[in-house]
Amino acid sequence: MRRGIFVSIEGIDGSGKTTLREELIAYFEMKTEVVGIREPGGTEVSEKIRGLLLDISNHSMVPRTEALLYAAARSQVVEELIEPALADGKMVIADRYLDSTIAYQGYGRGLDLQFLEQLNILCTGGLLPDLTLLLDLDPGLARSRVSFRKMDRMEGEGLFFQERVRRGYLDLFARQPERIRLLDASMSREVLFEQAIAMISEMV
Repeated sequence: MRRGIFVSIEGIDGSGKTTLREELIAYFEMKTEVVGIREPGGTEVSEKIRGLLLDISNHSMVPRTEALLYAAARSQVVEELIEPALADGKMVIADRYLDSTIAYQGYGRGLDLQFLEQLNILCTGGLLPDLTLLLDLDPGLARSRVSFRKMDRMEGEGLFFQERVRRGYLDLFARQPERIRLLDASMSREVLFEQAIAMISEMV
């Protein structure tokens, strides 16, 4: 059986990842079996960890603890959902994956990048997406998109934090352009969706 395809969607908060993931799942599930996940989350254990990470009352959480909790949630979802789905030939579409750790806990929080890269290998067994769609957007515009809703602990970190995270993502793109594809998230949803479909279809 042919191994499945793993696609991750990355970007700062408010860039449109969740919307694009839902649209892509709806499109591709007419053609193949698709497993959609979100990070952190996706399994019973990972969802409980998500609650800890995004709870605004956990303001005393230190960056290293944050990184380790994200890694724990990712380890669970890789072993319980992602690897089995790929082995069964299914398509996996993930709203965030290991690049988020480098961008948020590395560039955003200032943790050592080598430590985080090693942590990513440990929690995923070295599993990388076949394709990562990076939705790039100005943090100010992204902020305006989420200002109407109650923000979680990460979304509430402010513009300077999101600017550092964006810089991290762009550095990752510069280092790994063969895996990470850059999309202008200020484009209309229709254009963004069409471009994403074209990029994924190259691999199907």
